[in-house]
Amino acid sequence: MTETLAHKEIDDTAFARLEHEGRLLNPVLKGLTNRFGRVGFRGELALRFAPKLADEARPPELTCDQVMACATIGEKHLPFFAGYLLSFEYLKDVAEVLGDTLSAGGKYFLFCDNIDLSKRYQVPYKGAMFYVLPILESTVYNEMLELLYLEKNELKKKDTGGKLDAVADAAIKFDVTFDTITYSEGLELMGPVRNPNENRPV
Repeated sequence: MTETLAHKEIDDTAFARLEHEGRLLNPVLKGLTNRFGRVGFRGELALRFAPKLADEARPPELTCDQVMACATIGEKHLPFFAGYLLSFEYLKDVAEVLGDTLSAGGKYFLFCDNIDLSKRYQVPYKGAMFYVLPILESTVYNEMLELLYLEKNELKKKDTGGKLDAVADAAIKFDVTFDTITYSEGLELMGPVRNPNENRPV
C-alpha cells in the first residue's frame, strides 16, 4: 500500500488526530488490516513530548508501549486499544491523549508494571472504562491472548494485520467484570515504579 493511501485511510478514522500530532510511533503495523473497513496500529503511542530544540526531533518523554489498537473507517471512536505502562499513574495521560477517540462502549486495556500481580481492575476515566491488569506474560500481545483465550499456534499463520484482527474481534466482545476503582484509589494502591534501565546490559 502506498504511503499516501495509508494516510488517506487513517485520515478517515479515530487515528487521524493522533497521526497528525505525531503520536503513532515505531509502527509494526499502521494501515488497513484484513477486516473490511478497519485500520490497525501496532507500535508506541507518544504521551508527552520533550521540548523541541531548534529542528531537532527528540524522543517523547513518555510513551505507552506495545500498543495494539484498531479504528473503523468513518467512525470517530476507537473500539479497541491495549498497551503497556510502566506506572498506573500514566492511565491519566493515555486517557487525555486519546481524548475524543474514547467512548463508553470501547474496550481499553492497560497492562501496568506496578500493580498487584493478583489484581485486575476496571477504572472509569473521561467517560470510558479502562481494564487495568498486571503484566505477567511479558508482552501485551501474549497477555491479550491469555486474557481472551486465543490459541497462539492458531494465530501464528496469520500476518500482523490478521493477528490484530483476531485480538481486536475477541477484545470487542470481552465482557468480564473486575473490581471497579477510581483513578485516585488506583494511585494509592499502586507500587513503586521500576526503573526500566536497571538490570539492562550496558
